[in-house]
Amino acid sequence: DPYNIFYSSGTTGLPKGIVHTHYVRMMYCTLFASAWRMTPESVVCHAGSIIFNGSMLTLMPWMYLGCKYVLAHHFDAEELIKTIAREKVTHIYMVPAQIVALLHSPNFNEENCGSLETLGSVGAPLLKEHKEELMRRLPGRFYELYGLTEGFMTILDKYDAPRKLLSVGVAPPFQEVRVVDELGCDLPPGKVGEIIGRSPLLMPGYYKRPDLTAQTIRDGWLYSGDLGYIDEDGFLFLVDRQKDMIISGGVNVYPRDIEEIIVRHPAVREVAVFGVPDEKWGETPVAHVILDKADAITAEELCAWTNQRVEARFQRVSKVVIVEDFPRSAAGKTLKRIMRDGYLKEG
Repeated sequence: DPYNIFYSSGTTGLPKGIVHTHYVRMMYCTLFASAWRMTPESVVCHAGSIIFNGSMLTLMPWMYLGCKYVLAHHFDAEELIKTIAREKVTHIYMVPAQIVALLHSPNFNEENCGSLETLGSVGAPLLKEHKEELMRRLPGRFYELYGLTEGFMTILDKYDAPRKLLSVGVAPPFQEVRVVDELGCDLPPGKVGEIIGRSPLLMPGYYKRPDLTAQTIRDGWLYSGDLGYIDEDGFLFLVDRQKDMIISGGVNVYPRDIEEIIVRHPAVREVAVFGVPDEKWGETPVAHVILDKADAITAEELCAWTNQRVEARFQRVSKVVIVEDFPRSAAGKTLKRIMRDGYLKEG
């Protein structure tokens, strides 16, 4: 029987109603309690919205184990650090924007947050620069979860993170993940294709959208719309969303590759790269950037700095736009679609 309907974040279009059954939620209880190494003595904290599926990653195992659950009214980095210290929080999962905010606080350290056993990232890729800093500040706690609310996931365990930092982990027990070509055939290690998966977490379908359900679930496999590859050790590496990929001069350009370059600049707090139409190249990359401090660098200077460091000509950004914040979903995910539409309207 249906347990809940969660609406997708709308990062690639209109939100879709995702139906979960009681069986799916039962699997959340047992699978994540095991994956996060939670016990009845654990102290779980959630800071932010509970109307998106990421909140269920700790909420369901908390109910299953009967441990302590601390729910913050809203996210504030400094207040969250105080809560972690006061409540001796052991487990917390956050979206990348929240993790970045913590990393910009001098109080985010072993002294205040030493009780943490698990600090997980969910909802969007956490850039390498931020992963490395997090692991320097709080070694041995970082987990990353990649997956779809619709029904499968991979987990990068804290013990695998140091040697597979750029990976999003492996499929947990009872789940399968493959990378396939346009015909649905498996690709060899290292070859980029679409990520598909199946698991006991698979939704029965989208609410009142059998057409979308049939497009997404084929022969029992959920097609993610994400691009990635699996290495020889079986670890999944996320490249980008198919819909975010930029085709410039006939070459596939992945925004995440450019974002990894821009975020290295010490003045940059967050970055989002997306493609816009271009008469010569078909599409060209544009970067929206949030600075750590206002006026630390001009858009023109950052554009030149970036284009000196990207690996290929097609990765050069045509423009950098400095903004105060990004449009985000209730879950805290960056909405590139809205960002791109706004950029095109402004001309």
